[in-house]
Amino acid sequence: MSAVLPREPALRDPAWPHRVFWLLAAAAVLWPMLVLTEFKPWLLFAPASLESTLRFLAGFVPPRADGEFLALVARETWRTVAIATAGLTLALVLALPLTLLSVRALSISGLAGRMALLPAVLRFAVRGLLVILRSVPELIWALVFVRVVGLGATAGVLAIALTYAGMLGKVYSEILESGEAHPTETLLRNGAGRIQAFFYGLLPQNAGELTSYTVYRWECAIRSSAVLGFVGAGGLGQQMDASLKMFNGGEVSTMLLVFVLLVAAADRLSAWLRRALA
Repeated sequence: MSAVLPREPALRDPAWPHRVFWLLAAAAVLWPMLVLTEFKPWLLFAPASLESTLRFLAGFVPPRADGEFLALVARETWRTVAIATAGLTLALVLALPLTLLSVRALSISGLAGRMALLPAVLRFAVRGLLVILRSVPELIWALVFVRVVGLGATAGVLAIALTYAGMLGKVYSEILESGEAHPTETLLRNGAGRIQAFFYGLLPQNAGELTSYTVYRWECAIRSSAVLGFVGAGGLGQQMDASLKMFNGGEVSTMLLVFVLLVAAADRLSAWLRRALA
């Protein structure tokens, strides 16, 4: 048998023309957008801008750390976490039934192939409702509820609940529909109800991903509750708004450090839950 000679490696990547083409196409699409938004990052390094930026940042050092202020920050931090948790819990209450109605794998009429007219219309209406809920930013909902229920945490809880219900419902349905549908179909064909098929068919195989996304949304709700405080929805954001208006940079930097710790704690909680459910 003759020896097989090794082939010489290609001197040029055969896919480079496609990569260059798509790179140029992306640049051609991105450039008009940058021009339209007047994106000029070099202005940040202009002498006048640089001087005012450094003067502003110098006010954040050192962070304020006296006992009275730290007690205030701890109280407002707890209120912020409470707003985020209550809002997310209410969002779950709204999102779970909407998810069950929008998942095709839980449709009994869909077992034969095409869904019946009424379930198909209901599924389309539920998905439309989820689009409406997540299309309106929580900041807009907060402005509305501040006028309805007044200043305070209630407006923040309701704003987070409505927007996050749309987000959770959409992502939950996509996660459940991307899983293996055979166990769910088997349960439905053997007389199980939609709730039973969900708990014994879809939920076990997708629990880790659902939990991870829920904790991530809780982390986002904490950040959102801080932003909502700037429109009077309570929490640490309202205190930060007051500190910014009084040019107390040290107080702002302390509260920003607290936000970093909150996000890190949420990240560790998500990792622990994923290991526990693995």
